[in-house]
Amino acid sequence: MSITVLIYYSGVNGYARRFAEEMEKSGTAAAIRDEKGNLGYEYYLSMNDPEMFLLITHWENQEAIDLHHASAMMKTITDLREKYNLHMRVERLRPDQGGVPDEDLKYIRE
Repeated sequence: MSITVLIYYSGVNGYARRFAEEMEKSGTAAAIRDEKGNLGYEYYLSMNDPEMFLLITHWENQEAIDLHHASAMMKTITDLREKYNLHMRVERLRPDQGGVPDEDLKYIRE
């Protein structure tokens, strides 16, 4: 069962964006995208808060997340979080938690 993890990063002085840029430029984000079980790894900037961005990661299952967390790459990520003094809020989503309610489908354009 796939799992989507939403990570809201916040900082000050543009540090959140600089973190995401360094993750991309260093190749760390690309390496995560290449990990076994990773189905997606993308950053999204907030239109309302320039000091916050959203990271959406999508994984095949909990085992894939556990392997990612046990990888040496986590030290790189942790060190960068510390470097930029970022704070995080995390949400986990699973398909079995339900999708779009039927009454909301009329508002979705595919």
